[in-house]
Amino acid sequence: MSAIQEVVTEAPAVEAVPKRAMTLGAGTSLVVLALLIAAPLFVKNFIIFQLTMLLIYGLAVLALNILTGGSGQFSLGQSAFYAVGAYTSAILMEHLGMNYALTLPIAGIICFGFGFLFGQPALRLSGVYLALATFALATAMPQLLKLGYFENWTGGVQGLVVTKPDAPFGLPMSQDMWLYYFTLVVTIAIYIFSVNLLRSRSGRAFMAIRDNEIAASAMGIDVALYKTLAFGVSAGITGVAGGLGAIAVQFVAPDGYTIQLAISLFLGMVVGGVGWLPGSIVGSAFIIFVPNIAEGISKGLSGAVFGVLLFLVIFLVPHGARQVAMVAHQLVGKFKKN
Repeated sequence: MSAIQEVVTEAPAVEAVPKRAMTLGAGTSLVVLALLIAAPLFVKNFIIFQLTMLLIYGLAVLALNILTGGSGQFSLGQSAFYAVGAYTSAILMEHLGMNYALTLPIAGIICFGFGFLFGQPALRLSGVYLALATFALATAMPQLLKLGYFENWTGGVQGLVVTKPDAPFGLPMSQDMWLYYFTLVVTIAIYIFSVNLLRSRSGRAFMAIRDNEIAASAMGIDVALYKTLAFGVSAGITGVAGGLGAIAVQFVAPDGYTIQLAISLFLGMVVGGVGWLPGSIVGSAFIIFVPNIAEGISKGLSGAVFGVLLFLVIFLVPHGARQVAMVAHQLVGKFKKN
């Protein structure tokens, strides 16, 4: 092995993040939770829909954060897992008449298996080569969904229309508001699961592999198993997000899950802070609202404006929202001392 290969092999893929820095404090978490619960009570249905998509994309970004920030594996194929989850829920609801809530764990299990199996051949790859392999998966998925073999189930190019559920038990709330609170409950449950996962023995194994695969292997960690497990868990959570997205949008079609979605999710992870789970919601907000802001500034040059805004964010806070949170925490600490 050459000297260059040794350096590349030994260098950590992403910056290490202390476990205590992966979450918010109890007080901050309660404030954020209160805001999320109260927000739909004061806005119109369209804003509620946007907030629902904020949570859904936040889940998908969180899943990518577990894979990249947790185990150090780069992926540009999350849109493929998102599509599988979306189509699983849509098919189960529209063709088999299954309850929307029951479709989500099934979508998660199917995507977990898909991700785990994809992680097997990807074990030989790392860094940019792994990113290219997942890029190929994301590029191929929309074309696979258009194949005539699956058209009776997927609807082919035309896609499938999904029925949005009503609030149960006759609760006096709109469909959008009910779906928002349902999504919020699912998001909180998965967030708690993710935090506990990264603090568990498996999470410590993920981070050991992220920091140095050779050292992790020397400590007795089954590198192959945990790398594929990270892929599976990330894909499973992304699949649940895809299922929720299909229910919220009420439609699935192959062209809705292109490589652009995968890049947007990766961008959300970077803006939110790699390895910082609460930053997932910040990254989600960036990829949902900033393009609208850019279009409001200039409809003809919205892409250029978005690029400038993205450059400013990366230049000013290269470590994403995590860096802002750390600075704020330090300022609060100094204020309390004084």
